[in-house]
Amino acid sequence: MEVVICLFHKIMKRTTTFSVGALIIFLILISFTGCRQAKQQKAEGKLNVCSVIFPSYDFLRIIAGDKVNLVLLLPPGAESHSYEPSPRDIITIRESDLFIYPGGENAKWVDRILESMDNSKGKMRIIKLMDLVDAVEEEIVEGMEDDEDDHDHHDEDEDEEDSRVFDEHVWTSPMNAKAIVLELGEILCELDPANAEFYTKNAEDYAASLDELDASFRAVVEGAARNTIVFGDRFPFRYLTEAYGLEYYAAFPGCSTETEPSAATVAFLINKVKSENIPVIFHIELSNEKMADTISEATGARKLPLHSGHNVTKRDFDAGINYLDLQKINVVNLREALW
Repeated sequence: MEVVICLFHKIMKRTTTFSVGALIIFLILISFTGCRQAKQQKAEGKLNVCSVIFPSYDFLRIIAGDKVNLVLLLPPGAESHSYEPSPRDIITIRESDLFIYPGGENAKWVDRILESMDNSKGKMRIIKLMDLVDAVEEEIVEGMEDDEDDHDHHDEDEDEEDSRVFDEHVWTSPMNAKAIVLELGEILCELDPANAEFYTKNAEDYAASLDELDASFRAVVEGAARNTIVFGDRFPFRYLTEAYGLEYYAAFPGCSTETEPSAATVAFLINKVKSENIPVIFHIELSNEKMADTISEATGARKLPLHSGHNVTKRDFDAGINYLDLQKINVVNLREALW
């Protein structure tokens, strides 16, 4: 296997992009080699489950416990929007019985890998999180920079439906998270009927916790003095604001790869904070926080994080921080911003 990986690296050095051709060559090579670790896992009689991002990984580790071999593909602390898979990542995907990814513009690399694999016999169950709930289109609100050039463009003859960009951060709404948890529980029951009772109970218990989380968010919003939040950062919370009727202003949409705003954008957000007496300026996880710092210094607004859960730091991951932990902190910080 090490020889195969070395060959893949040589192929990649000869290409300027992560091409489908290189993937196909690599997949042909590994089809003739056994993955000793995967075979050993199979011998244990457990499903190989792979999640690209943290939220679905976290849902699955609570629903499935030690009944499956669960892998998080995106390393803790990594920036999800600029992530590039390694050869070992491709092997992990290929050997999965259940593979979960968010979908959306920033997961095009996943689509290319999946298209290059032969799954005609349905060996791998593939789940796109955006398909489990009602996805909404990414939007550009007043003052926000539109980096549409970063998105993949479509041919002019394609219809408008195909050219729309949908927000991938579906899990930021607790009720969406609940729908995803229950669906993942059902899928695990289908793939591993022997442990169905275990999966069902854990999924239902988790769903009850998400109901409590939803109630906490609603209590904050219902008692608030305002309903507007401001982000000196990207904004991956479209589903959260839709769920609770909040207005927002931010520098970039959630799927943006940009981090440096224009002076006009910063000035707009500073004026918005001042004019509406906004007490908190938010930033997201794993951000450099420079924009939020600038706005905070110019307005006196307190800088706080709102965690989308897309990924966590290595320290938080090792400490066992989970989705519910992050969202409970979000409830507290949102209260600071709205009350």
